[in-house]
Amino acid sequence: MRYERISEVSTLNIILSNSSDLPIYQQIADQVRGSILRGELTEGELLPSIRALAKDLRISVITTGRAYDELEREGYIASVAGKGSFVAPRSRELLHESRLNMVEEKLAGAVRCADALGIGRDEVETLLGLIYKEGAQ
Repeated sequence: MRYERISEVSTLNIILSNSSDLPIYQQIADQVRGSILRGELTEGELLPSIRALAKDLRISVITTGRAYDELEREGYIASVAGKGSFVAPRSRELLHESRLNMVEEKLAGAVRCADALGIGRDEVETLLGLIYKEGAQ
């Protein structure tokens, strides 16, 4: 695929937490990945350069580079020498599978929490039904 949209750089809203258990590069990668999966960043969109992002976040270029490397390995972004890093094309099926995986992880955490608190499957399913009925407000 050719990456032509180089005139406008995406504005990323990345929030870093020093108190998080996750390393900073992982926080960046997770937030960029989430923006792509939510459709906030679209296929072919130019991302800030590693240096520009490091400067904006006041962190090391090595850290932002590591985040971009992880995203590229996972297929979320593609880097083109001399042009920058872009949101990579993803098939509808792969995008849907990634979204399902995110929801599955959250639900697995909720099930573990319910189990630890002695709340059974029937009650969890009832809660889930209520949440859907209320529109996940």
